[in-house]
Amino acid sequence: MARYFDVHPLNPQPHSLDQMVDIVTAGGLVVYPTDSCYAFGCRLGNKRGLERIAAVRHLSPKHHYTLVCSGFAQLGQYVEMNNRVFRAIKAVTPGQYTFILRATREAPKAMQNAKLHTIGVRVPDHRTARAFLERLGEPLMSSTVLLPGNEEPMTDGWAIKEELDHLVDAVLDSGDCGVEPTTVVDLTGEEPVVLRIGAGDPEPFQE
Repeated sequence: MARYFDVHPLNPQPHSLDQMVDIVTAGGLVVYPTDSCYAFGCRLGNKRGLERIAAVRHLSPKHHYTLVCSGFAQLGQYVEMNNRVFRAIKAVTPGQYTFILRATREAPKAMQNAKLHTIGVRVPDHRTARAFLERLGEPLMSSTVLLPGNEEPMTDGWAIKEELDHLVDAVLDSGDCGVEPTTVVDLTGEEPVVLRIGAGDPEPFQE
């Protein structure tokens, strides 16, 4: 059975967050809230964790996972950013965006586009998610909790616990999860390309 942690949305209880951290560092697969839907999460390098996400969601081996970071400063370790890209991301981070960028050597190869060596990264504007990530001290390899046959992601923490009770190790619920996916922006070229319009305002990346 999955552990269930119901925390305050403005002041998430540190003891519950620490227990979530322990589960992740031990190799567990968890579900946590963000500003753009609930997400599956596992530790960097946890190949088995990615396999479990793929099994639950029926994902293809080519699926692109997202590296979710606690803050802007953490991004530079995993993706390449010139001054133009740095300023563009800084202006809207944290926020409801996923950015496609070229990966550094520190980025997990299992998450990279095999041909382009790119990776998706984001910093959520969500107190509980960021508090959890800060206590973890490293990003999470993540994917939206969108189950096979469903058109929309799940948005209720307790319902996720009931549905995935034997498929994940823990659910972190703060009752204030976003319900719309992120806006996805490719920043690998000379000009930004908006690949998906979602919760984040696409205007800063459109001519």
